[in-house]
This record gives sequence, structure tokens and C-alpha cells, in this order.
Amino acid sequence: MTTQGTDDAISRKRPAELAPGAVIAQSLDNEWVSARLTKEMIEKGKSLRDVEDIRSKEARAEFFRSLINTRQVVVNRVFFYNNRAVSCDLVEGGAARRAHQKLLGDGSLVPYLVNEREPAARPPNVSVDEEAFTAWQETVDSMPASSRITCVRLSWEDQENRDATRNALFNPFAGQVQRLTATDIPLLASQVGVPPERAPQFGARLHRLVGFSSDRRTRDQLVSRRVLYDEFVSVPGLPVSDVRYDRTKPFAGEIKQLLDLIYNVNLADALGMHPLTPSGSLRRIALQEWRDVRTAPSGVVTDPEQLLLFLRRQAFSTVQDRLTPAAVDTLTLEDVWSLRQSDAWHDRVGRVFDRYVKLNSEIVRIAAGRRVSRTMARQWTPVIEVVVVVGGAVFSAITGNDTWGVVGDIGAVSAKAGGSVQLVLRNRREGRREQKFAREIASVRFDSAREWEQFHGMVRQLPGYREQRGSRMATSSATVQDDIPEY
Repeated sequence: MTTQGTDDAISRKRPAELAPGAVIAQSLDNEWVSARLTKEMIEKGKSLRDVEDIRSKEARAEFFRSLINTRQVVVNRVFFYNNRAVSCDLVEGGAARRAHQKLLGDGSLVPYLVNEREPAARPPNVSVDEEAFTAWQETVDSMPASSRITCVRLSWEDQENRDATRNALFNPFAGQVQRLTATDIPLLASQVGVPPERAPQFGARLHRLVGFSSDRRTRDQLVSRRVLYDEFVSVPGLPVSDVRYDRTKPFAGEIKQLLDLIYNVNLADALGMHPLTPSGSLRRIALQEWRDVRTAPSGVVTDPEQLLLFLRRQAFSTVQDRLTPAAVDTLTLEDVWSLRQSDAWHDRVGRVFDRYVKLNSEIVRIAAGRRVSRTMARQWTPVIEVVVVVGGAVFSAITGNDTWGVVGDIGAVSAKAGGSVQLVLRNRREGRREQKFAREIASVRFDSAREWEQFHGMVRQLPGYREQRGSRMATSSATVQDDIPEY
């Protein structure tokens, strides 16, 4: 049954009514900071305002990639005006604002409303960037008469929505925090970049985090990311734009990365969508969800020989093109809108990477029209990378010339190990903001160390295989009821 509203300007939807494959883009979180930049902020005592230019540039590139690579991007309504990577188009006005209106009008961008019924309503108990919020209200109010903004809420029945917000957002967030001490701590430590010799101290800090969360739950107080930030990550009492991560709080950066991952994955799960994790952020695999008791779903790889097939897959055909690492950075939101109207974007026939290569060509064509002097075109040599993560081990198989180079990065692996298989199309020479495409194509679960050893042994027999010890960080290459708190 549809939940279409009677207001002609708003198309009110429940999560299940959105397009298949809709995503939540973590980079649009107004507190998202890459792991690398978080470390720098803590070491140098910088605030979010101090790194705003760098952070906005990274977030904007990820924002554009999410619009290029997916049909529908769901964005917490606060991020439209509290994230400069998004709000800059609204404040600028003109063509930039009109492009935003087009993406809102065709459902490419979908505001997620926590308890509001209108996208331009002021959220309760949330500090906002007033200039950007005014620009957002003007953008919504001046939408063309023929356009309708698609908005999503857990439920459009107010009481049901309040219950769903608590049960689908706050309770699972607290539950995932509680499970942190039930993980393999040395493995988790390695994935967030904690040296092995400091893993015991890291585990003790997680124990305090879980204890603090449990105490609040016992007293029937909500456990939110902001509450945990103030206690374990940030200097308390500062507005979001001036937040500093407290170097006197042990493992503040690592805990922030975990809380951000839980926050965004949990929101995506509550809405039945996929979380889009930006490059340089902690991957979902770090949460060790394979430890949860569950029946094996379809699509989970449990056979070592089956998993090996992913590493021995025949190379995709590759093409030669010209692409600059900064090509996406030179685009405007109007360019992204134009790209989404192109035949290359709408061509759903053939293999997913064939479609992606066509998109790269279209990006280059549009970017070339910008003629940005700082952009130096260079040869783009596309390679296919298959990344298999099992516990604390990462296997990366790369091909571009019909041959494979396989690298094993071997870290801690438990008796029971879970993970994932990703296909990545990227340039052979990576840049920090290099345009790339990644898709998780399978989950992995080995029920015993014997299966892991069998897989490891087979991989070691592959021609050209080389192995290194250690473990990579698990980071990857969006009528007011004031009794619903802000998630």
C-alpha cells in the first residue's frame, strides 16, 4: 500500500517504497572525517572548522560518486544544510541550486525525515547553519510547480514513527555498541590501526565504553552517538562545526571511527538500504557481524574452493581512455545532473563494469569542457581488483593485462572467520580522490580454522603469489514532534 501524501509538493514514502539499491552515503554525515584526517586532527588539535576545506572537498567528491554510481541517494535532512559539501550549491543559488532542485524533483536525492512531516521544517534540538538552512528552505519553496520532493520516514503515522525510531535506530545502535567487547579484540584492534602491543589497552577502553552505554540503558536513557562522543571522543560542549577530538581521551580516533561506522550502517539497515562507505573509512567488516547467531543466508560463501574462484576469475576486457584523478572534482552538480541524463548512465545492458567505463568516458567529456588548467590529463589504465577479506587477512588480486597479481596481507584469523568479496574497478595508479567503482558481491563465512587453512593453502599455490605479514586497517580504497530525539 502506498503512503503517498495528499500534498502535491511532497511524495511521502516508507523505506520499502524507494528504488531498489537506494543507498545511504556515509560521507554526507556532517561529522564524517576520514581515518587519516581524524588522526591529523587529534595530533595537531584541529577542529572540524580548521579542516573544513579539506573535509568538504573529500565529502563532495564522494557525494558526486554516490550520485553517479547509484540510482537514489537518501540523505538525512540535516545534512542538506549542515554539510557544506551539499549546502554550497544551495547557498550559491542560480544553476547550482536549480541542479539540486532537479535531483530532488526526480527522486535522485531523497531527504530522510526523523520526525518532521515537511523537508524544510526546522528540526528540534539541532543546531543548524542558519545561512544554509535559509537557502534550503528557499530551495524547497521555489521548486517548480510540476516537481515533487520524495521524502522518506520510517512511518508517516506519528506514534508508529516514534516507536520505530526507538526500536529501529536507537536500540540497535546501543546493541551494536554493547557487542564491541564480544568481538575478537586483537582482530578489531588491527582493523582500526591499533598496534598489537596496545590491543589490551584498547580492549580495556572498549570495556569502559560498553559499561558506560550499559549504565545509561539500565537507567532507561538513550544511547546516542553524541552522548558517546562527549564521553570518549570529543571535547564536550562545543557546537558541531567547532568540534575537536580530545587527545587526552585514549583511542579517541579509533572509537570515533567505530561509532561512525555503527551509526551509518545502523541507519542504512533501519531503512533497508545499502551503506555507501567512502574511501578511507572503516569498513563494515570491522563489526565482525558474522559472530551473530543466524541461519546461513543465500549468497554466503562457505566453501574455500568456491571462494578461490573469485581470485581466479578471468580478467574483464579493459579499455584505454584518458582520465585525470581530479576529473570528478572539476565537475559541478549541474554536470552530475547532465551525466545522469546520458545514455551511458541509463544503459543498464551488459556487465556492470562495462557501464562504469562508459560513465568514466562521459565524466571526462564533461570535465574537458571545464578546461581547468590545474587538471593534467594522463593515460587511464583500468584494472580489476578482487578484494577478499577474511577475518584479519586481506587478499588482493589485480589484473589489467589478462594476468593476475595476488597479494596476501595476513593478520589474525579466528577459528571462525567471516568477511566479504568486493570487485573494484580503478586506475592502476591510484590517487586519493581517484574515481573508482566498488561492489560487494558476496559474504564469506568459514566455520573453522581448517577451512581457512585450506583456502590459504590454495591461494599460496597461485602463480605470482606473494605474502606479507601484518594487517591492513579495515578502511575502504547521506507537524514536528519534539519528543523524538535526534538520532
